[in-house]
Amino acid sequence: MTDDLSFLRKQARTQRFTLGAPKEFRVSPDGDRVLFLRAESGVDRRHSLWSQDLASGVESKIVDAVALLPGEEELPPEERARRERTRNASGGVVGYATDSGLTMAAFSLSGKLYTADLRSGDVTLRVDDSVVDPRPNAAGTHVAYVRDRRLRVLDLAAGTDRMLVDEPGEDIAWGLAEFIAAEEMGRARGYWWAPDGQSLLVERTDRAAVPRWTIADPANPGLPPNTVSYPAAGTVNVDVSLAFLGLDGTRVDVQRGDWEYLAAVHWSAGGAPLLAVQPRDQRRLEVHEVNPADGSTKLLHTETDPHWVEIVQGVPAWTSDGRLVRVSAADGNYRLLIDGEPVTEPGMQLRSVLDVGEEVLFSASEDDPTQIHVYRTDGGKVQRLSTEDGVHIGGGNAALTVLSSWSMSRSGPKVSVLRDGKPVAGIASYTVDPGTAPKVAMLTVGERGLRAALLLPTGHRAGSAKLPVLLDPYGGPHAQRVLQSRNAFLTAQWLADQGFAVLITDGRGSPGRGPEWEREIAGKLAEVPLADQVDALHAVAAEYPDLDLDRVAIRGWSYGGYLSALAVLRRPDVFHAAVAGAPVTDWSLYDTHYTERYLGTPQDEPDSYRRNSLIADAPELRGALLLVHGLADDNVFVAHALRLSSALLAAGRPHTFLPLAGGTHMTPQAEEVAENMMRLQIDWIKRELDARVGH
Repeated sequence: MTDDLSFLRKQARTQRFTLGAPKEFRVSPDGDRVLFLRAESGVDRRHSLWSQDLASGVESKIVDAVALLPGEEELPPEERARRERTRNASGGVVGYATDSGLTMAAFSLSGKLYTADLRSGDVTLRVDDSVVDPRPNAAGTHVAYVRDRRLRVLDLAAGTDRMLVDEPGEDIAWGLAEFIAAEEMGRARGYWWAPDGQSLLVERTDRAAVPRWTIADPANPGLPPNTVSYPAAGTVNVDVSLAFLGLDGTRVDVQRGDWEYLAAVHWSAGGAPLLAVQPRDQRRLEVHEVNPADGSTKLLHTETDPHWVEIVQGVPAWTSDGRLVRVSAADGNYRLLIDGEPVTEPGMQLRSVLDVGEEVLFSASEDDPTQIHVYRTDGGKVQRLSTEDGVHIGGGNAALTVLSSWSMSRSGPKVSVLRDGKPVAGIASYTVDPGTAPKVAMLTVGERGLRAALLLPTGHRAGSAKLPVLLDPYGGPHAQRVLQSRNAFLTAQWLADQGFAVLITDGRGSPGRGPEWEREIAGKLAEVPLADQVDALHAVAAEYPDLDLDRVAIRGWSYGGYLSALAVLRRPDVFHAAVAGAPVTDWSLYDTHYTERYLGTPQDEPDSYRRNSLIADAPELRGALLLVHGLADDNVFVAHALRLSSALLAAGRPHTFLPLAGGTHMTPQAEEVAENMMRLQIDWIKRELDARVGH
């Protein structure tokens, strides 16, 4: 990469300095090898599949994505949707699945299905069109995949390829996770192989009753509009059911209970298939085991909460000797339980379960929510595997663990392989050095102990000048911004170097501090997060008098965009300018699972929707508001920004609206657009704050 590129262009080209980092780790049963994905460099979007021999340390490129596909990818619509749901803007081999012995891998590239022999390195094209989510069975004899919304199975020895269920209707899908599962529940899969490899448990969805919403492309009026099924709050969800499909042609439908959401599925040699399901109100989560012979279910556990039961990734699951692993919200903590017995101590907040075998590999935070560590169970005890301060991502299993460790002391990750908790190897990372080291003051402020980060312009001396303040939060559930990782603050330092004091705060509702902290936003998506941002601002300004409270701006994207618009509308005494990117402005236009978890349904809780939405606040705008929204956003539709803009116009309130032609919910990826959009925001904020001083 040339050194004369601006920081913003480097950031866009490197996908926020993450390209070149190894990821998606798999370890062999004998503990001799690690598989992973990695791009060729820190500026190459195309990921290849690599293997490292742990004894010699030698890396081998098993799948060369550049050689297989030297040009641009052409993706099936379902694959584009999967990547949008996971916010994956990379290319090449973005995912892969293996047999149990780690002797073969299946993957898709530009919609084509390939298999790779992990011993010889031979790569074979198997299907050349519209392949989504290929996965081999445990023995590696068959590969299942989805094409044209139908599940198919390829017999590798015989070369036969057949559809398992030929059910007519474009609204029916077999083997695909529905929108709500992928966007809100963290479940991207729609089928699961039996341990013996002779049958599959398959999700069937029917979207016929779901409302149809239209996404047009105003920049290209000759193109037909894209019509999607979108389950807005209070409307009909996709109908989800399950069936066992045998390779011999048999079908056994799974008994359906009163659940509406299929949160998780687990099927391993440790026991029968497990389902985690929830009713529409999400106040209950049930764990069932399913009998593959007749589809009957047996209730194993029920978790309830007066607000909602949180879905924790990786559970339920069986250990290899048949013990049930789950997570329970108890005593103010998310605790790991094995066969009903708590394994983690109070004060530890479990984040996710990473692998379950003989032992359990998981991530959690202890007394500091700005750090995430990786742990394993070891004969009933818990051992922390990550040692340095920071944010650690775990892969592999409890016996052979891969740690991707991010810290404040360096840019990019340090990747290490641990055997029984002891380092045995490292894996190279090719991420680009951003050329800057953010100077971050990590703070705990206010009576609620809010975690915040403050960044000042490089070289700023206390007392030398009053600084305009720019808040840069996400501020909502399921996301943290204040984490002990240098990469988390690269953009914030650039913003600070434009002449701002930049403040980032994680308020109530953010993860890492337990269920009670998260549930304080129930029914109060507007009130509580905004109050926390104001409290943090005032507390930090009292400690750092260089912050100029007469010039305060806020910017954010998605929930952060909602919070930014909310701030300038409802607290004009505090906030004077706001940039709201892809904001939810009317919660009745957002999806069922997310919105109803916090607000109920519009039919049952109309006042809750009124209190938490922004349209009625339009006449109260006193400061400056810049709305930014992608016209192709299929998560937060551009209708949100348009409705607020229309209400502001009707109320006679000046504002600015920047539409992004072709933009989805992901922030712009093109280098020139990403740079120019950021510079436009900063120039606009400066003008608006300077104009305020002029008055």
